Amino acid sequence: MYESGAYVAEHVDPVSEEQVQPNGVDLTLEAVFEGREPGRIGREDKEVGERRPVDPEERDDDTDAYYLPPGGYVVRYAETISIPEEHVGFVYPRSSLLRNSCMLNTAVWDAGYEGRGEGLLQVHHDVEIERGARIAQLVLAEADHEGTYDGSYQGENLD
Repeated sequence: MYESGAYVAEHVDPVSEEQVQPNGVDLTLEAVFEGREPGRIGREDKEVGERRPVDPEERDDDTDAYYLPPGGYVVRYAETISIPEEHVGFVYPRSSLLRNSCMLNTAVWDAGYEGRGEGLLQVHHDVEIERGARIAQLVLAEADHEGTYDGSYQGENLD
């Protein structure tokens, strides 16, 4: 069973009232990165390829916006997520991304994970996205599990 947005909000920090939806919590854009060097995924280890931050453009209204031509980008969410025990997290794109020819790909978020996660933003047509814009929605579902997450991404981007 999926949890209510109010329940999900208890595991997201910071969270504003407008981020809480009936069945989840909207996640906002904190930063955008572009891959520069190859990574490696082996049977026993992995290495994330070097990437560089994409600089947002400062606008007259004191907001920052990323102008993104077609391509693949790693986006970091602004919120710290804590997936509670007996749950699994899924992150889905907001429909406004889809309507602007963009797709957000993510992975399963295991029970016990804590961090400021990332997703793969595929841009198929030029788009401008403001820093702080709501781009994804986190939902939590009840799930049986053996142990909790203790992988290399535990605590990511919490500095």
